[in-house]
Amino acid sequence: MKRVVLIPSYEPNDNLVKLVNELKKENVDIIIVNDGSNNTYDKIYKKIDKDIIYLKYDNNMGKGYAIKYGLKYIKDNYKNCNIVTMDSDGQHRVEDAIKLLNMVDNDNTLYLGKRLRDNKIPFKSKIGNVFSRIVFRLSTHKDIYDTQTGLRSFNSNLISILLDVEGNRFDYEMNVLYKLIDNNINIIEEEINTIYEDGNKGTHFRMLKDSFLVYKKLFMFIISSISSFIIDYGLYVLFNILGIKVIISNILARIVSSIYNYLFNRNIVFKDNKDYYKTIFKYYSLAIFILLMNSILLYIFVNVLCFNKYIMKIIIDTILFIVSYFIQNNKIFKKRRIK
Repeated sequence: MKRVVLIPSYEPNDNLVKLVNELKKENVDIIIVNDGSNNTYDKIYKKIDKDIIYLKYDNNMGKGYAIKYGLKYIKDNYKNCNIVTMDSDGQHRVEDAIKLLNMVDNDNTLYLGKRLRDNKIPFKSKIGNVFSRIVFRLSTHKDIYDTQTGLRSFNSNLISILLDVEGNRFDYEMNVLYKLIDNNINIIEEEINTIYEDGNKGTHFRMLKDSFLVYKKLFMFIISSISSFIIDYGLYVLFNILGIKVIISNILARIVSSIYNYLFNRNIVFKDNKDYYKTIFKYYSLAIFILLMNSILLYIFVNVLCFNKYIMKIIIDTILFIVSYFIQNNKIFKKRRIK
């Protein structure tokens, strides 16, 4: 069976040349996707353009786009093959890539190269990995140690699913994991070594912009919740000023804010395209549960224990916010599986 190494590349250095020369010693097909590097990098690509498949387009579209571009080529030109993706900056060892390739057995499994704990790993990479791990665990109830690794191997029968994954930049690789979990695809991690040169200066990861893309759904849910909270809390305060009882004020404010929150989450956060009736009953069942818990806890802490009603509103809503996100993400607006 053919073995293919797919390398998305943007403004590379000589590490890419070294990587390709090492890969040429193995029995693999090498596909390089030039993700819109400017012409000054042509001298790098000219060093490697022999005995490889070189794909190029003019504008920088992002790592995810480059991977999908390469996968589309593989789908159109290979009948069946095993594939491994590698980064172009020299982070991954060839022996580890070959090890992951050899693990693929024409099955529905994604194999991840799990980077070992190492004091040489840059601080921002450690923080990013830890945060990604926590978010992924809470969102899917699955433990994956290295969600950000670019060394991944799989059989070509997964290409259709991988091409359907949203995201064109660094968010794509995280979205792949969510998509495969939703489709009951196995994910197995294998320990690898990783090389970080000069604090990983070769990376094109933009800390703020790409972090937002990777965690976009969570960030947008936070925005939805904050704006809903402002509406809810503002009405709650207004009704209290007007002399309406605490519990009634809380219920009236929540009715208005829940309508806004449902529409925001359905159309913007989770981008759900199912009919309204398929999600609205579940959403309002959750909303009623959250409202009951909110009201019961408010009553206990404000009327019984005599805590400040404004402070307790903030604390209780924060706790219930976390509960609401994971139920909506995993149950109410969960994406349909690809058959």
